[in-house]
Amino acid sequence: MAVIYPRKFQNALSARDILQRTVSDRELQLITLNRYRYSEQRSCKDLTEVIEQLNGQPRELIRDLSHHISDEARHAMWLTDLLLELGADIGKPPGSSYIDEFERLLDIDSYDPKENPEDTVIATLAAINITEKRGCEYFSAHIYALKQAPQTAENIKIRETIEKILPEEAGHVRWGNRWLAQLADKSPEHRQKVEQAKRKYAAIEQAAFESGMDITLGAELRRITSLVEVANTMPIWERPKYLMERLPQTLLAPELQFTRIQAAQRVWQRDPQAFIEKFVPMFLNGIQSTKNNNKKTSV
Repeated sequence: MAVIYPRKFQNALSARDILQRTVSDRELQLITLNRYRYSEQRSCKDLTEVIEQLNGQPRELIRDLSHHISDEARHAMWLTDLLLELGADIGKPPGSSYIDEFERLLDIDSYDPKENPEDTVIATLAAINITEKRGCEYFSAHIYALKQAPQTAENIKIRETIEKILPEEAGHVRWGNRWLAQLADKSPEHRQKVEQAKRKYAAIEQAAFESGMDITLGAELRRITSLVEVANTMPIWERPKYLMERLPQTLLAPELQFTRIQAAQRVWQRDPQAFIEKFVPMFLNGIQSTKNNNKKTSV
């Protein structure tokens, strides 16, 4: 069975590249930690909704998901305690929400647990598995970056907290891999469904990840490219409906405009010179990226 991992940001920046820059800026690192906290906290709610949707079947999966919720709640607690100790914000993180975008791009609601219970389980597990892989990638990169950074008391405390979380997140990935492998082994048809689900939800996760990171000029068009890539993982007859339902918000992207304003204000308030010399060129450089990505677009 094919192994699928999250891709780099715009196929260029790895998690290590991003986290090495993050740990050198205290404000940015605290925002990143708060995003981790928010994601872990939100996972409890989302996994609870999955359990309710599955309505008690399969029993072993319900048990595993309840344990998963317990782990995520503990991670959120550790991160909340850490942020409070560091005097950091524990409100909703600024910027575009990776979780909200991921859920907007999902199509799990199209599955009926009563009519197609196994299809629902496969879709759910594939979606959980790819997001857990992204989490492991970023926690691991964050630990690595902190080991290279100055060994201040604060950096050590942050690293120790993430080191407590990472093994359990890796366990969640292994758990998802086992479930998907067991389902795939049932028949060639099951294997095909699992492989297709893994490709689809990997594309959805990548699109959500990119949207949360990319605020430069042309981001709207790159989001459309990502949306088309997601649609291309689906049967041909499902693509038009999926695209038409999500295209308007993808193109208009009101939260993207708000995030751009927030980012520009934050940089200007901190360092007007950096705003002119770094932020504005970074924003404009998105044009070239858009041109390159558009060449790959096809439905």
